[in-house]
Amino acid sequence: MTSPNDRSKQEDQTNAANRRAGGEFVRGVSGFRHAIGDPEFPAEKNRYHLFVALNCPWCHRVTLARNILGLQETISLDVAFPTRTGDDDPVGPNFWEFNPMRFSKLTDKPLPECTFETATGNNFRLVREIYQAEGSSEQSVPVLYDKKTNRIVNNESAEIIRMLDIHAKALGGHYPDVAAAGLYPDQSQTRSNIDALNDLIYVNINNGAYKAGFSSDQTVYAKAFEGYFDTLDQLDNLLSDGRNFLDGDAFTEADLRLFPTLYRHDPVYYLRMKLNGAKLYEYPNVWRWLCRVFALSGVAESSSLIHCRQGYFGRSWNGVIPLGPTTPLPYPRAYEHPELANLAQN
Repeated sequence: MTSPNDRSKQEDQTNAANRRAGGEFVRGVSGFRHAIGDPEFPAEKNRYHLFVALNCPWCHRVTLARNILGLQETISLDVAFPTRTGDDDPVGPNFWEFNPMRFSKLTDKPLPECTFETATGNNFRLVREIYQAEGSSEQSVPVLYDKKTNRIVNNESAEIIRMLDIHAKALGGHYPDVAAAGLYPDQSQTRSNIDALNDLIYVNINNGAYKAGFSSDQTVYAKAFEGYFDTLDQLDNLLSDGRNFLDGDAFTEADLRLFPTLYRHDPVYYLRMKLNGAKLYEYPNVWRWLCRVFALSGVAESSSLIHCRQGYFGRSWNGVIPLGPTTPLPYPRAYEHPELANLAQN
């Protein structure tokens, strides 16, 4: 399998413990790195399953790939509740839980997308139990799971989306027009462009948002904040030539990896991640790109701001979930209006 370069899929772990002790958010490294296409994991329809949480942007990448590649009918899916367990849970706090009966504070009712665990045959309540069955102490999502061998294949989102793309046809994908050439086309210059974009986006946007929001060191936060908005400037300039997507007229893996973070920016990250330098519609070309991607077949169905709000703010100090923003329009309805970019240009 052709893998994304390390910098664009995982963070440098040098002195990670000391950096965390100093207040920096340092993302860990995923431990399961098998691939569909390995001898023990052949590409077959209806064999593989995904465990996800819809508030998680790394899971969002995977649900986007599943839908954009037309794999909804052949790769099954379980969805965890967006807020992890609390101190009152008998097992303890901070675990992803499959509990479709749990109420959302935002809606005061269960979230219809949430499911029980259906793939292992054990009806596990917690994601960590899926890992424990293989002797692992990990507990993250997404998880790509093999229902035939009852094994975890991979839990690194960048690798999962790449392997779904490579094997989409064998896995039963019907290749909608947007993905007809694949998300990572077999052309050296295109791949070089995508790799460079992935690197920029992961470091400064995807992981940069977490550096800003979850680091307790002011200097680390400031550096992440500046890198995030400097990169938005770069992307807005890149899109200023009228191209539809980041590398031209074709939707690629780079677009897919950027979308989950920017989808969350105005309604969640602006406040929760302290990324209050600007709203996205103040970047007119980025805003139009965001609306263009949101309109693609399968994208809206892959996304849930209710889950995002519940997940991010449900873990905040008092668990209260903000109701806005409601101007210039409520979200995600705002993403249906590319003309809102004109507000920033007038």
